[in-house]
Formats: sequence, structure tokens, C-alpha cells
Amino acid sequence: MRFKLFVIMISLLSFMPKAFSSTGSEEETGKVDAGNLIIGHITDSYSWHILSVGDKHVSIPLPVILINDGKLDVFMSSKFHHGEEAYKGYKIVGGGVKKEHIVCVDAEGNVLQDAEGKEVTPIDLSITKTAASIIISTIMLIIIFMVVRKSCLRSKGKAPKGLQSLIEMLVLFIRDQIVLPIMDEKRTDKYLPYILTVFMFIFFCNVMGLIPFFPGGANVTGNIAVTGVLAVITFLITTFSGNKHYWKDIFNTPGVPWILKYGLPIMPVVEVLGMFTKPFVLMIRLFANMTAGHIVILGFITLIFIFGNMSPMLGYSVSVVSIIFSVFISLLECLVAFIQAYVFSMLSALYIAMATETHGGEHHQEA
Repeated sequence: MRFKLFVIMISLLSFMPKAFSSTGSEEETGKVDAGNLIIGHITDSYSWHILSVGDKHVSIPLPVILINDGKLDVFMSSKFHHGEEAYKGYKIVGGGVKKEHIVCVDAEGNVLQDAEGKEVTPIDLSITKTAASIIISTIMLIIIFMVVRKSCLRSKGKAPKGLQSLIEMLVLFIRDQIVLPIMDEKRTDKYLPYILTVFMFIFFCNVMGLIPFFPGGANVTGNIAVTGVLAVITFLITTFSGNKHYWKDIFNTPGVPWILKYGLPIMPVVEVLGMFTKPFVLMIRLFANMTAGHIVILGFITLIFIFGNMSPMLGYSVSVVSIIFSVFISLLECLVAFIQAYVFSMLSALYIAMATETHGGEHHQEA
């Protein structure tokens, strides 16, 4: 518990130097732009920001990979100097409430536009903060499981200890509490590796996102592209694993009047839409819940500076309440990190089970 409180307090303190760093408009008015500050923290970027002290920014540059007119350009994001300069005919625009992206510019640094007046953008394959965090998390997970595997081989027949005990507990929890109650043993052996991989990836990324310093702090599962890809994978497995009874229930739903199936085909349309709404719900649920927690915490922190601009004493008074609520939400986020991984895995297993159950088997319904 002391370690958790220490991490949370470090997290809160890490937000404060960033809150004092300001854009040009903020330097002129002396006010904190809460919207830009919050959105800037939860959105993706081309560098890994560590801290800001006044006008000084400390960040880790990431590889920029661009394809424009068949030409491949690869360089580090530090060449942009935090978006203040152009390099090789490219420049970073946006930031804050507007997503950062790279556009093509002329020799004077003016953004190029096409015939329709839209910005000319290259094909962007850059390793952004989210992509870098996914790579780091994946490598760390592989190392953890390799270490646990070696530990299992060495201590075969003995009680697990340390990291092995934790991983075995999670694996058994996924198998016995999520997959087995929904699927039979044969299907469990087939689909458990996927469900286990999804759970571990989401849970690990969620936990890493709660750590306020490198290599943590990236809002991976708060990126809708990431949750969308995970949902699409579940959708593809469900669709291609579906047996004839699954497809028959969609296009010839039992117990439904003939007129609603063939005369006025309402039920087939509803069932087909349901195929796409299920992964959509998976995507939005994980994205919204993980993003909301970060926004709430940052919202409480920015209140300190908003009220502090009105009156220093008012800022100090509000800071006590803001920090208490921020610590509470941070502790709640630790629980949410596990719950969201559990819910995504459980619903994925449920959708796959519904598509692969045998005729006459127990029909599971979505909660």
C-alpha cells in the first residue's frame, strides 16, 4: 500500500511541472488551458515526453517513418524541435485538443494544400508513443513468460514462488473463471491461448499506463485504434469460427414468425447488425473507461492551477481537495485496469462460445 501511494504521489507531482509549461497564448495571459493540457496528456505523440521545467522540455525522440511521392524518409522526431521547425519538407502540426500529425510544407514552412484546399500529408508509418509502448510492453511480457517458463521447468513438482506464483494464479483464473464456465473443455484448449493473450496484454498495458515515469505513462488502451484492432481480431475469430448452427440462427432465427424472417426480414438484419455491434461495444467500452480515468485525474489537478490563477490562497485550498480525490481515483484506476481486461476477455470468450456451440447446447446470452 505504501508503494502504491508513493507511485500515485510521484504521478501527481509529475503532472505539475507539465501544467506550468505553457503555450505562447498561455504565457501572454498567465492562464492554464485545461483542455489542451488534458488532451495533450492522453493523446498520441511523436516523442515520449518526460517532464517540463519552464520553457525547457525533456523528451525521448522516436523514429519518424514517412512515404511521400514514392520516397521513403526516416529520421528522429527531435529534428522537428518539439514541432517548432520543419525538416525535409515536413512539419508537425496540431497538439492539444487537435491531434498531432505531420504535413508537407514548402521551403518557407507553409503547409502545402491540394486542389481541394486540404493539407498534403505523407503516408505516416512512424513509431509514435503508443506504438513504442506496445513494443516495450510486448517485449516485457515475452521476457516475463520466458522467465516463468524456466522457473516452472526448474521447480517442477514444487510449489510455485514469486513471479511464477502470480502468473500461474492469473492463468488459472482466466481458464477456470472465464473460459471453462462458458466453453467446454475441447473449445477451452483451442481458444484459451487467445483469451489469455488478450487479457495479459490489456492488463499489462493498463498497469503500465498508471506508472508516471518512463517506460510507463502511455495511454495505450485509451487509444481507440488499439482497442479497435483488438475488437476486430475477436470479430474475425468469431466470424470464421462460427459453425452452421451459428449462421442458421442469424438468418433463420428459431421461434420467430416467418413474416419477420422472409416477408419483412427484420430479424436477419438485426442479427447481422448484432455481429458488428458486439466488437464495436468491446472497442468503445475499453477505450472510454481507460480514457475517462486519466481525464478525471488530470481534471482535478488542473483545478489547482485554474483556481490558483484567481487567488494563490484559493489555489492552496483547492489543492487539498484535488489531491485527495486524485489519489482516490488513482487507486480506483488500479482496480479498473484489472476489471477492463477481465470484461474484454470474458465477452470475447462469450462471443466465440456463442458462435461455436453445438446444436442443442446451452445458448449463452450477452450480459
